[in-house]
Amino acid sequence: MHTENISLWSLTGYYALFIIPFGMMIWLRIPIIGKTLSAVARMTLQLLFVGFYLQIVFKLNNPWINTLWLAVMVVVADLSIVKGCGLKLRRFIFPLLVALVGGTAIPLLAFVGPLLKRPNLMDAQYVIPIGGMILGNCLRADIIGIRSFYESLKKQENVFFHALSQGARLHEATRPYLRHACQAALLPTVATMATIGLVALPGMMTGVILGGADPMTAIKYQIAIMIAIFTGTAITVILAILISIKSSFTPYGILDPLAFRT
Repeated sequence: MHTENISLWSLTGYYALFIIPFGMMIWLRIPIIGKTLSAVARMTLQLLFVGFYLQIVFKLNNPWINTLWLAVMVVVADLSIVKGCGLKLRRFIFPLLVALVGGTAIPLLAFVGPLLKRPNLMDAQYVIPIGGMILGNCLRADIIGIRSFYESLKKQENVFFHALSQGARLHEATRPYLRHACQAALLPTVATMATIGLVALPGMMTGVILGGADPMTAIKYQIAIMIAIFTGTAITVILAILISIKSSFTPYGILDPLAFRT
């Protein structure tokens, strides 16, 4: 078995499917046509660039180049989280970077090492796609969790101040909001795990099957990646909030407005 190639002409013609959603947007007067066109153009250019680059990376399979590419992915994800949560870059870029590295590296190295038993832990064929899947889910979970944490604090500011006035320390007063934020961030992955295989065939499993492997091998890969994703998102969200607390509160336990972009 082998994966069927897609010609550039066929792929170009496949773009015609966009006529359907664009027609619906025009009919319903949904004002996102410009943004959608921009997103499609960016997606195409970015993926073409990554495709050409990864061909070189996979051919060289140099551990240092592979590590550098993963580092670039983490930094881009870090910047996206800071921007998506409305946080000040200089205050949060390093704490969130530490959380992303921890949440990505631990399940990724466990996947390539003890699980697959690859002699080269930085094998491009495995660390880049698997690291990308873990990191992408960590990014989404971080944005959900961090935004939920600070929005809950702002909405229930009086309850938070009351806890502080009763003698609670900062980590004790923020614990209910941390719990709520982590629940909000992890529930999408929990829901996916509960319905996986019945509602949809997920990306990892589909990719392995299209690559020519038998369905049972694909299922084992999918189970492994879901464990990695859930572990990574849990580590990342909890670390991100705990580490960033020092950057977002004043010495008096009040949310610092200078920590957020207006």
